Amino acid sequence: MDILSNDFQINVQEMDNRLRVKESFDLIRREMAIGDDRLVFYYVDGFIKDGVMQRLMQYFLGLKATGDAEAFVMRHVPYVEVDRTGKIEQLLLAALSGSAVVLGSAFGAEGVIIDARTYPARETGEPESDKVMQGAKDGFVETLIFNTALIRRRIRDPRLTMHYQTLQGSGTDTVICYMEGIADPAYVKRLCDRMASLSVGSMTLGFQTLAEALVPRRWYNPFPKIRTVERPDAAAAQLMEGSVLILCDTSPRVMVLPTSILDYLQETDDYYFPPLVGSYQRLVRLAMSVAALTLTPLWYLFLQYRDMLPAGLAFLVPTETGGIPLLLQLLLAEFAVDALKLASMNTPSMLSNSLSIIGGLILGDFAVTVGWLCPDVILYMSMVAIAGFSQKSQDLIYAIKFLRIILLLLVAGFGIWGFVGGLLLVPVLIISNKTLNGGHGYLYPLIPFNGKALARLLFRFRKYDC
Repeated sequence: MDILSNDFQINVQEMDNRLRVKESFDLIRREMAIGDDRLVFYYVDGFIKDGVMQRLMQYFLGLKATGDAEAFVMRHVPYVEVDRTGKIEQLLLAALSGSAVVLGSAFGAEGVIIDARTYPARETGEPESDKVMQGAKDGFVETLIFNTALIRRRIRDPRLTMHYQTLQGSGTDTVICYMEGIADPAYVKRLCDRMASLSVGSMTLGFQTLAEALVPRRWYNPFPKIRTVERPDAAAAQLMEGSVLILCDTSPRVMVLPTSILDYLQETDDYYFPPLVGSYQRLVRLAMSVAALTLTPLWYLFLQYRDMLPAGLAFLVPTETGGIPLLLQLLLAEFAVDALKLASMNTPSMLSNSLSIIGGLILGDFAVTVGWLCPDVILYMSMVAIAGFSQKSQDLIYAIKFLRIILLLLVAGFGIWGFVGGLLLVPVLIISNKTLNGGHGYLYPLIPFNGKALARLLFRFRKYDC
């Protein structure tokens, strides 16, 4: 049975069976008598606005008759979001999403949907992983309608389009957001068609599940496929530059498409400083990303050819090498940094400072004293860790980390030719990274070359509206 019938009792029985209202205590079934007519309400406890539904029911009790579904909606439902449909699947999805579904004995083969839902939501505070020294202190939350409102508040332009789509399978609410006339219409259509063709059984991981469904991953390519932001000001800026956003209910992150590796050079904080300071920050971020990739492999390469080093670089050769080979020391330090990071994530906030002191000072000092690590390894790995913290994207940080380890192993096995081959592997992986970029590549605006766009990514120019 896909559509409602004209028999009220059959419709009620079908909804009772589909929703399993007797098995779930939070699925509420409420009956009302309106003169000679009967109404049956279905809604989820905790998703409905209690005050709104109470006032609506009080109003309905004062009616003498309901009339058919169209008359009931037009004359007797004083609420802003109301719809009617005869499709059972649409009624079930509406009820499970938080709306109130109403079946009436005089409605015929239609039901009424009253969108009086509300979701538990936290405050729109500044994201912990994307703070700025200056500027707005709000961020996206797990409620879709709040996130669209945060964007709409910043872009008061009728060209701002919020295209709503419900994912097949999971029934999750999503929005494709773009600026009409600025975003590429062919690219927007492609995204809408791709989203409509998806069938995702469950969206338990929010945007991550959607991202993996949109972009087939290649396990050997560690570079991020889709860039995300947690700040509405950054999202609004991306929209004005022609990007397309995908918002997913239950996720505080918004996907930004198309994605380029060079987009990671810019951060929100750059635009809250004068152009000179913002440009300097970007150049520092670029230098730190290169250092995070090459610092320890390059140091280990120098040690492979220590007899050829000039006198001015003799300080690179450690006086104490420790009891473990240097390659194993570097790999051990790589794993130790990640272990401390995981430990700090699972440590209560009141103890996190103590953990940092213990991990950074006591364990490091003991490792040197016992002979596991030499002081030089700790120094260079500390510099690599600091360089990694200059980038906010965790996906990109781990991509650089994996490539750094590969570079180390290639240097250990093949010397300078391994180092050169590892450096050549990086652009190959970048170019071959598959994303939803449409006509742009992952290296845009470098390939295909767009000098103006490249300059705007490398340097912070003045932003103004003509």
